[in-house]
Amino acid sequence: MKKPFDRPMTAQEIAATPDADIDFSDIPELDDAFWDNARLVEPDRTQSVTLRVKKSVLDTFKAQGKGYQTRMNAVLETYARSITKPQH
Repeated sequence: MKKPFDRPMTAQEIAATPDADIDFSDIPELDDAFWDNARLVEPDRTQSVTLRVKKSVLDTFKAQGKGYQTRMNAVLETYARSITKPQH
């Protein structure tokens, strides 16, 4: 199967693409049943805190480059979800 593009499009190229040139055939129409069952999901906001962590832990995350706090938060969130029972 041939790739539609030689490289990923930039945000500017995507924005400049006319709707008529976009293939929507694999995207189903959203019917009334979809909207009847739809619910608003608010994003989980972050909160600034002071947290003491071992230097070795911080150094490991910082060594991976920019975004180390986001990665640390992702690890903590994964752990929190693993120990929290789903609420019905």
